[in-house]
Amino acid sequence: MNVPRSLLSSAGAPSPPALPQFAHIRRYWDAQHNVFAAKLLPGEYYVTLHGEMICTVLGSCVSACVRDRASGIGGMNHFMLPLDRSQGESAWADASSAATRYGNVAMERLINDLLKAGAKRSNLEFKLVGGGKVLAAMTDVGAGNIEFVRSYMRTESFVVAGEDLGDIYPRKVHFHPDTGRVRVKKLQSTRNDTIFARERSYLQQVSSTPQTGDVELF
Repeated sequence: MNVPRSLLSSAGAPSPPALPQFAHIRRYWDAQHNVFAAKLLPGEYYVTLHGEMICTVLGSCVSACVRDRASGIGGMNHFMLPLDRSQGESAWADASSAATRYGNVAMERLINDLLKAGAKRSNLEFKLVGGGKVLAAMTDVGAGNIEFVRSYMRTESFVVAGEDLGDIYPRKVHFHPDTGRVRVKKLQSTRNDTIFARERSYLQQVSSTPQTGDVELF
């Protein structure tokens, strides 16, 4: 079977298999980190059993980086809004990732898939990232996402091992489930027009409402 070049390591080894429900997630060999990686778009989530890196870019969205401390099974989500209150009339209803654009669904599906893959609830470690107010003149969606995820953690009696939430910056996130390392780079706003355009699009649908250093979440 021919393997796409992007799914071969620098030594020519193929990527580890993805779980069937994540066949649509973009994966590739990351030469900088010397590891296979999965890149999440808004509304997506991913679980790995093989020590892959999971990465994404966040504006007002939030990601939960979750792993089993004993086995290294881990995953990450990327949700855009806290709760789906559309009662089936959401503008995203026809999208494959519609449900997991909302925090309540994204958290439940990520945790359930981790448990199905062999993780134990008592071993789960959580690190939370995102929720920036990246559009100063518009509704603070990030604050709502932060309020939701903190409330969710309290309600479910999960302990937060680390977080980088709020502020005004977009963030690039790299998560290594096998070690638990989360690397967060806050991005200079003037270089992220794509993120801002996406944020404005989120808010339109709701209403129809200098490069900095890296952060390590140990």
